[in-house]
Amino acid sequence: MGAIDPTSPVPKYLQLRASLVALIDAAELPVDAPIPSERELGQEYGLSRMTVRQAVEQLVSEGRLRRVPGRGTFVARPKIEMPLRLVSFTADMLARGMRPGARDLNRHTVRATAHLARIFDVRTGTDLHVVERLRTADGEPMAIERAHIPASLAPDLFDRPLADRSLYEVLEADYGIVFDAGEQTIEAGLADAADAELLHIAPAGAVLLLERHSYAGDVCAEATMSTYRADRYHLYTALENPRRGRTSTR
Repeated sequence: MGAIDPTSPVPKYLQLRASLVALIDAAELPVDAPIPSERELGQEYGLSRMTVRQAVEQLVSEGRLRRVPGRGTFVARPKIEMPLRLVSFTADMLARGMRPGARDLNRHTVRATAHLARIFDVRTGTDLHVVERLRTADGEPMAIERAHIPASLAPDLFDRPLADRSLYEVLEADYGIVFDAGEQTIEAGLADAADAELLHIAPAGAVLLLERHSYAGDVCAEATMSTYRADRYHLYTALENPRRGRTSTR
């Protein structure tokens, strides 16, 4: 373990945080492993329990550690970068070396509200198929997807098996719908009781609310409202300085 430098301008709790992060990144503290107690860390690093607690709380707030009441503090699973590109959940998980899954929750047809009619550029009351699925990665619940698709584009969609399949692949293979553009908004939110239970998070737990509109040519062929676990995802994007035309690496 790295030593704490009392002469450093970096606060001691941040030095301890950096040492713990190094152990996590080096897998010396693997995922789901308990970390030493505050007393043990204090003795190891020569720090007060208050300083140790501050470092641990920082890592808990960052999602690197998780507390389990009555059991202790454990190394959390690393967060997944939220894709800011037009890619299906299935393709994204496969690219990360994870096993994607999909569990049917509901399929039904609704009539387009004024809001949905504007998105799809159709008349209010137009039939839309809705496919609700729980998406998993390596068996762990990650997101709930509620996809809306004009019934005229995929009239017999409900007859197609969708378990553990990419909806994008089904739409392309069976209906010739190839998405080539899209737009997406992301907001912070709190899970309702039903979604929280499906996602295995606490009631009113933090989630990311995504709304994606996907286009095949000039036609909006899909609008999906998704609820993602905020404890398993983070956002990243490169920033460009418009005055220099260079892309930042971080």
